[in-house]
Amino acid sequence: MLADSDTRWKWGALTAHRIAPGGRLDGFLLRGRATPTVRQLAEVGVRADALREVTGAEFTAAAGRDRYDVLVLSCVGGAVHALLHGLAHAWGPAPARPVVVTGYVGVVYEKLADGLLLRHGADVVLANSRHDAERFRAVYAGAGAPAHSVIECALPFLGGEPYAGPSQGRPYTVVFAAQPSVPDGRADRTYLLERAARHARLHPERQVLIKLRSKPGEHTTHIEEHPYQKLAARLPGGLPANCRLVYGHMGEVLDATDLLVTVSSTAALESLHRAIPTAVLTDLGVREPLGNHHFLGSGCLVSWDELDAGRLPEPDTGWTARQGVAPDGSYAHAFDAARERVADLAARPALPPLAPYYTPRTAPGYLPAVLARYGFDPQGRPLPGRAAPGRQESALRRATREALRDAARGAYRHGVQRVAPVIRRLGEL
Repeated sequence: MLADSDTRWKWGALTAHRIAPGGRLDGFLLRGRATPTVRQLAEVGVRADALREVTGAEFTAAAGRDRYDVLVLSCVGGAVHALLHGLAHAWGPAPARPVVVTGYVGVVYEKLADGLLLRHGADVVLANSRHDAERFRAVYAGAGAPAHSVIECALPFLGGEPYAGPSQGRPYTVVFAAQPSVPDGRADRTYLLERAARHARLHPERQVLIKLRSKPGEHTTHIEEHPYQKLAARLPGGLPANCRLVYGHMGEVLDATDLLVTVSSTAALESLHRAIPTAVLTDLGVREPLGNHHFLGSGCLVSWDELDAGRLPEPDTGWTARQGVAPDGSYAHAFDAARERVADLAARPALPPLAPYYTPRTAPGYLPAVLARYGFDPQGRPLPGRAAPGRQESALRRATREALRDAARGAYRHGVQRVAPVIRRLGEL
C-alpha cells in the first residue's frame, strides 16, 4: 500500500485490511511535503508489517509484478496517474500482475472530474457511498471511459460504539474538528476559534475540545498556513479553562463526544455513523470552497449561535444512507462487493495491461507535466536521475540523501507557514 499523507495512510491501510482481511500489509510512504511523521502514523493507529519511504520510481521498482497480489494506491490523483503509467511501463505486457486499487480518502467535494480521470486505469476505483458511485460512473460515462472499475463500498474507518447519550461520569463534551485548510484565511480561522471559546464560556458546565490534525511543523494532506495552536496563543484572554486543544485518534475522541462540530471534515461522517449529534457550520456561508455544500440535505447545517442556544441538529436518514453512513448495522457488509471483485481479479491467471485514461496521444499538453512531477516521462519511464538507487548505495550516501531531503522539507514548511503569509500581506499594502 502506498500513501502520501497521514489521512491517505489511514484510508489506504484500513482499506487494505477491509478488502484483503488477514493479509500481510507492506506500507510505502511517497516522499513529499506531506509525508507523515512517526507521531502522525501512530495517531492513525494502523500498523504495517513493513514500512519504508520511497520515490515514485523506487515504488515501481519495489512493486514487482510477482511480489504482491494487491496494490492500494492511496495518493492524490496526479500521483495515482503517474504511478499507473510507471507501473504499466515496469510490468510491460506480462499477464500476471497485482490488482491495482485506488479511491478517495473522504468527502469528494472538489475536482471531481479531474481526480476521477486521473484515477482511471486502476482495476478498482472505490466509491465511499452510493452517492459517490453514481457520480463516478456518470463522469466516466461522460468522458467515454469504461466505468466497470467503480465499486461502491464505504469509508473504511467508520465504526465504534453507537452514541448512548450524555454520560454521568464526565462533562458534556463538544468537539470542534478542525481542518488544515478549511477555512484557509487567518480571520476565518480566528473567528471559529473564538466561537468555540465563546461556547465554552457560555456553557461552563461543558467541555469544549478543539481536535487538531497536526502539530506545528507537521503537514497533512492540505497545507496549513495558520495553525490553530498559534492562533490560540494570540487569542485575547486565551482559551477558557474548559476549552483546550487536543490531538489523538479521532475514533477515541469520538468515544467521549456528545456533540461534533465542524465546517466540513470527514469526521462528521464518522460522528453520524455513531449517531452522535453532528453540526456542520454555516457561519462562513454554505460554499463550495468550504466543502460544507456537500452536507446540503443532511439536516446538520447549523450556526454557532444556534448551538449556543442549545439546538441539536437531527440528521436526515435518507441522506445518511446515500452517503454510506449506516448506524443501522448494515456497515458490516459495506465491503463485500469490493472483496469479491478484488478476489475475482486476483484469482485470474491473466489481467490486461494497465490503461490510464490520459496518454501522450490524448493529452499531450497535460500528461507530461503530471508525470514529471512524480519523476516519470510520458512513457512511464523514470526520468534521468530519478531511477531507484542501486542496492549497493553506501550508508553515508543514503544518510546524506535523507538529511538533504529533511532539510528541503523543513525549508518548504517554513516558507509555507512563515514566508508566504508575509509576502501576501506586503502585496496587499
